[in-house]
Amino acid sequence: MKRQPARRIFAGEYNDSTVEIKGSGEKTPSYVVTPLGSKVNRLFAIGVLTDVENVSEDGELIRAHISDPTGVFTLYSGRQYQQDATDQLLNIEVPAFVAVIGKARTYEPEEGALYVSIRPEMVREVNAETRDRWIIETCMQTKHRIEAIIEAMKMNQFNEYDLRKLGYSKDLSEGIVVALKNYGDVDISKYLTLVRESLQYTTPSKETIPDIEKEEKIELKDQKKIKIEEKKEEVEKTGDSEETENIVLETIKEVEGEDGAAWDLIVEKCKKNNLDENTIEEALTSLMDKGFIFEPVLGTIKTT
Repeated sequence: MKRQPARRIFAGEYNDSTVEIKGSGEKTPSYVVTPLGSKVNRLFAIGVLTDVENVSEDGELIRAHISDPTGVFTLYSGRQYQQDATDQLLNIEVPAFVAVIGKARTYEPEEGALYVSIRPEMVREVNAETRDRWIIETCMQTKHRIEAIIEAMKMNQFNEYDLRKLGYSKDLSEGIVVALKNYGDVDISKYLTLVRESLQYTTPSKETIPDIEKEEKIELKDQKKIKIEEKKEEVEKTGDSEETENIVLETIKEVEGEDGAAWDLIVEKCKKNNLDENTIEEALTSLMDKGFIFEPVLGTIKTT
């Protein structure tokens, strides 16, 4: 079974999720589907580790919380299956910035009540700069999903085929269709606010801030038609995005070993093709979102 990419999702969006696609067999992955249509099997999150506590008498199971600018991720980790991650959580002195890669997990105590959490596969202490970069990348991916779901809501009958014709990935197109069928009237303004407020936690240069300054008013009609009044600045793009992604993907294939390729090495090699760092990172993020690459270990990229 192909390893699923680790999605960058804010806690505010992930915790709003109440829809799950359950795999039909051992080799079929399950997904949590967020209100913006992201199909999440694995997550990559960075935030402040605020507390770690034992939740079983024998100390085999712990619960931890990681706070990002939008909310709090809940982690459950056990020594039997996640010994390394459990030990890391217990050994980090809180509060501390940490990065976690883990599986999406759900708990349904009763019908209609779904709670999400993370089962960590890897935990590592990081610095504020790494946290800031994660926030910016996650803002960009959130903005991409917002734009995609707006396009779907414009359609008389939203469907995966038409979304893919607009250039959106298969996974995202499928996820948006599931989201709109299950969540109905998605509050776009809530997630635009979430992105804006998240950027206040960083101090990046202007070139790295995604263009989210837009005013949108969405009114559903008969659950099929919407009216959108939108005002936004045109985003400048250097080069063709598809061509850039192909260059970056081929570079990764050239330099990756059995365990993948270091993020910094990929950036360095791609710069020789006259690509700037922001463009390279945008391409890497897009390739992850499309499932062509994943991040098995923080800072290491591997093709699928």
